[in-house]
Amino acid sequence: AMRNSTLSAMRRLPRSSPASGALAAAGCRRLSTWANVPMGPPDPILGLATQFNEDKNPKKALFGVGAYRDANNKPLVLACVRAAEQAIVSDAKMNKEYLNMAGLPSFVKCSVELMLGPDALSQGNIAAVQTLSGTGGCRLAGDFYARFLGKGTSFYLPNPSWANHKNIFTDAGLAVKTYRYWNASTCGLDLEGMLADIAEMPDKSAILLHACAHNPTGVDPTLEQWEQISDALAKKDVKILFDAAYQGFASGDPERDAAAVRMFHKRGHKIALVQSFAKNFGLYGERVGALSMVCEDAEEAKCVDSQLKIIIRANYSNPPVHGARIVANILSDPVLTAQWRSECKGMADRIIEMRTALRSALEGSGSTKSWNHVTEQIGMFCYSGLNPEQVDELRTKFALYITRDGRISMAGVTGDNVQYLAQGIHEVSK
Repeated sequence: AMRNSTLSAMRRLPRSSPASGALAAAGCRRLSTWANVPMGPPDPILGLATQFNEDKNPKKALFGVGAYRDANNKPLVLACVRAAEQAIVSDAKMNKEYLNMAGLPSFVKCSVELMLGPDALSQGNIAAVQTLSGTGGCRLAGDFYARFLGKGTSFYLPNPSWANHKNIFTDAGLAVKTYRYWNASTCGLDLEGMLADIAEMPDKSAILLHACAHNPTGVDPTLEQWEQISDALAKKDVKILFDAAYQGFASGDPERDAAAVRMFHKRGHKIALVQSFAKNFGLYGERVGALSMVCEDAEEAKCVDSQLKIIIRANYSNPPVHGARIVANILSDPVLTAQWRSECKGMADRIIEMRTALRSALEGSGSTKSWNHVTEQIGMFCYSGLNPEQVDELRTKFALYITRDGRISMAGVTGDNVQYLAQGIHEVSK
């Protein structure tokens, strides 16, 4: 009936009529195969960049996307990456053949050893595969949990967590829940609340822990607090998934940033581990990552490995090779490894320097608030404590763009904009 009424109305209008064109478009929309598909909401982080690009204010600045920028607010390609890349493309034996489902073996080996230590693979009880960066690693882990713990399994994220975590694990079929993490009154860790929530988690559930440089808060437990978290989880049958997106980038020391994961592993927790090489190697667009699962023994590891490959095969068949070759070349060469460590520390040091500069500027702005948390937090992000209304005011009055939860990407802070950023934060928060 709707189709007939639309066609009748169109016949009554002149062919050149604007109303005829509009009605025809509306009719086509109703008749379209996908007419019932609604418009999806914009991504809260990537959508921020769109708003920024449309802003005409010459003083505008973007502190949303989690990608490193140098002191001139420009993307950085590490010199060790350029050297490794040049060696790869100059190799006459290099080809563009498919990798196997598990990825590049030398890369996978280097990944596990970087996080868990040089002897980690000696017992053969770790199943490890290359993934599509950290996002793909999380999704692969989620699919594995859904398949072998069961659809609808409770999966616990810290509150707050990286926004995409909820999307990833929900789409994998898990029941995403949260545990307490952020203490808004102290701008620090709610350890008491976290431990209480762990104690209430049901057996056969799973928990995600940020290995270092918690996103978005920048608040990490101390090693002593990590020990308490380990003790609490040792009393439960809860699967543990570490998400490690910032090893080396957080403190400038890869071993220090791996301390929590290594401690859990040493204590006998059968952890799963997702690694991303986007931030610490600057390989954002190469999508380089890994998923490792610690098993009871070598036989169990072979079974887990086989099932990970089955999931990969049905999803994307095999991962891309170029970025994995870059990481493997760097971590297999002592000279390039030393250069990477130096360059990674340089990135971390600039972030730390900008934290100090921002806190100093805020304290010098006339603000009576405590800004200690700016320098007490670690990693790429500062969880400012601004509420959504203050964030909106910061954008409309000052053209300063941060996410609505108050997260500031410190990579976007430079000597040229730190004073203006501090002025804006002070004005909207006083």
